[in-house]
Formats: sequence, C-alpha cells, structure tokens
Amino acid sequence: MFLSVFDMFKVGVGPSSSHTMGPMVAAARFLDRLRASPFHAHGLRASLHGSLAFTGVGHATDRATILGLAGFEPATYDAEKAEETLASIRATKTIHAPGLRPLRFDPGSDLLFDFGPALPQHANGMILRATDAQGDVILQETYYSIGGGFVLTGDELAEAGSGKAKAPSGVPYPFDTAEQMLAMAATSGLSIAQMKRANELTFRTAAELDQGIARIWQVMKDCIDRGMARDGILPGGLKVRRRAKGIHDALMAERGMNMAPPHVINDWMSLYAMAVNEENAAGGQVVTAPTNGAAGVVPAVIRYWLDHVPGASITRLGDFMLTAAAVGGLVKHNASISGAECGCQAEVGSAAAMAAAGFAAVLGGTPEQVENAAEIALEHHLGMTCDPVKGLVQVPCIERNGLGAIKAVSAASLALRGDGVHLVSLDVCIETMRQTGRDMHEKYKETSLGGLAVNVPNC
Repeated sequence: MFLSVFDMFKVGVGPSSSHTMGPMVAAARFLDRLRASPFHAHGLRASLHGSLAFTGVGHATDRATILGLAGFEPATYDAEKAEETLASIRATKTIHAPGLRPLRFDPGSDLLFDFGPALPQHANGMILRATDAQGDVILQETYYSIGGGFVLTGDELAEAGSGKAKAPSGVPYPFDTAEQMLAMAATSGLSIAQMKRANELTFRTAAELDQGIARIWQVMKDCIDRGMARDGILPGGLKVRRRAKGIHDALMAERGMNMAPPHVINDWMSLYAMAVNEENAAGGQVVTAPTNGAAGVVPAVIRYWLDHVPGASITRLGDFMLTAAAVGGLVKHNASISGAECGCQAEVGSAAAMAAAGFAAVLGGTPEQVENAAEIALEHHLGMTCDPVKGLVQVPCIERNGLGAIKAVSAASLALRGDGVHLVSLDVCIETMRQTGRDMHEKYKETSLGGLAVNVPNC
C-alpha cells in the first residue's frame, strides 16, 4: 500500500474536502470523459445523493459541482472568478467548459438534491449526465467522494474493495498495517519518516519532495496567519462570529506577563487550529489534513512545535509531515477518513493521530512511541459523531479542531513518557474505529439529521 504525502495533504478550497473538493474533482473528471467522447453533448445534469444531498447546501456542494463542470479545480481555485462564473451560469443557463461547446445547464432544474436512499457503495454519491439536443442521456457516470478529496467512480470503488489497494505498490517499504510498519522499521533500522521518504523517492526526486512539503507548510502557515488577522461573521446563516483574531490579540497582549497560567498554551494551540477552520468555513484556501473538516489539527500542532517548543527546527518539518502522512495512510487504507462514512472520529480523530505521530517523531520518539502516540490520540476520539449544525462546517467543527490539536500534543507527550509498549495497538484502534463507524446511525454521519444539528436552533 502506498499513499503519497501529497495525497494526504492536498491544497484545496473550503469548506469540505468530501463535499466541496470531491464534487469539483468529480466534475472535472467528467469533463475529461466528455472531451474524449465521440458524441457532442448539448446539456448537463447532476444529482447529489446521501450526505451530499442532506448537507450539500451547507457544504457548498451545489456550487462546487457547477464550478467543476465549468472547469474549476480545487488546487487552482480563483474565488473572484468563481463568483463571476456562477452569476453568468445562473443568468444564461449555459456552461462554457474549456475544450467543449457551450452546454445547457439550469441550476434550478438540472441540479437535483436526492433525499432518498443513498447510492449503494458510499454515503457521498453523485451522478453526472450529459444529454443530446433532445435531452436524452448520452453519457453517465457515478462518482463517490470518499473523503479527503479522493474521488472514485462506482467501478473503481468496486474494484478497489472499499478503497483498499491490493496490488503491489513497488515501493521499498509497502506496509499495509502499523504492525508491518514497526516490523520494517525494526529490520531496517530506519524511522517511520525515513521509510516514508524512501517510498516517496520511488516516484519523485528529493528536491521535488522537499519543495512540495515546503509548499504544503507555506499554504498551511498562510492560512493560520489569515485566520488570525480576519474578523467578522462567517457565511451560511448561523451568524457564527470569527474568534481567532480576538483570541490572538488577547494572547499577544498577555505575552510577557508573569501571571499567565501554564494552561494558556492550550489557547495558542486552539487558536492556530480555529484560525484554519474559520478560513475553511469561509471557503478559503486550506490543506486537507487529511480532510478540510479536520484541516486545523496538523498545522496547529506544527505551529505550536515551531513557535513554542525549545529546540524545534524547520529542518525537521519533513520528518513531521512524512510520519503524519504514513499514519493517515494507514487509517484511510484500513478504515476511513470520511465523516459521512464513520463520523468525526474519522476526520478529527484521524487528524489527531497524524499530528500526534508527527509531533512524537520530531521530539525524538522511537517508531514504537510514535505508533503509541497515534493510537492514544485516535482512541480518545472513538465514537465521535459528525453532526454539523445546518450542514455548515462551523459548529462544532471549528472548536473541535482546537481540542483535537490539544489531544494530539497530550497523546504524544504521554507516549514519550513510556517505552512504546502498550495494550491497544494502532491497528486495533483503527479497526475499532471502522466497526464503530459501520454501526453508527446514519443521522450521526454528516447528514445533520441528529445530534447537535437538530438540538441547536438553526437560526
């Protein structure tokens, strides 16, 4: 099994990797099929199913689908141009996609939110169709947004076996489980980051790897900085006020005061995470880590490490992110990183496990201690539901990232106080998360039909 660090950390746009980025990516893939088709399409239709329907408006799934069909992609998203394009499509009921003839598309009638049963293979399903001049379907494809911006067609998902890659990956350390990862580390004498780096170098040069990691961190850091500088009300109708700037201003004013209690460091970690997720909620540029809904945890722990921990060095950034990506890959391969599939344990829980592993690694942890850190962080998110109020990635998502960062740091610290020997393995914890997600009622899995979503007033 091999998932690149650039699969786990992708530059994209908020508010959701599965509900915003995924549909945009799916639409771009459908355009590629249209360009390769011998038939000339005259119109487009789209239907959203399962969680994509129930929380689609709050997650901007409708906007993302339309923009994807117009040629927009997450990594190069231009917000100003997107607004102009949406206004034009609504006015003309026509999409002008690059490399294709003008296509009829009326957002009011050609984009359907299907609130019936979900499509059979995943909770996040969508069907895209191209029609001829008479309105008959000439091309159709079903796509599933399986979390973290990953998209598979129905055939691809069936072939993959719920996302598990069985084919040999061709990398020197192809671990499928944490047990295999630790065994390979023991045999090779390498750290988890060193093994992950060797795997990455199968597909790219060292310079490309290092430059890519540096760019990912720069986007994360810029996102934190923007979030700490902006105030106002987040979009969506809940009238949630941005808090990161106010917290940052207060913390800066308190710096140098001898009376500040030690627990204030938790406020710094929460601040960094909340800054990211407020930007995500506003539709800004973020990095999936491993998802948008959990995008604040990993950058918050990295920022805490670099700015507050003595001896921290940016030269170890690669070790942090490669270790985190290795753990994230194990979770995705053996369970899920999708809130619609397994609840928020799969998003913030996975992110906390990744951050804890990376933090333990740069603090000198052994592979066994790193695995222990990831397990502790994930274990104490087990059972966490995904119940966003009004379908928006705001409440409880923003604060939840702050607490996820704090748990990640605590988990790494606990693991480093031990020798790596522990009762519950990371593999067992990941499998427990998968089973818990399978048994969790659908209303607690990103449908906004239960939990806080129905007990908190939506206006």
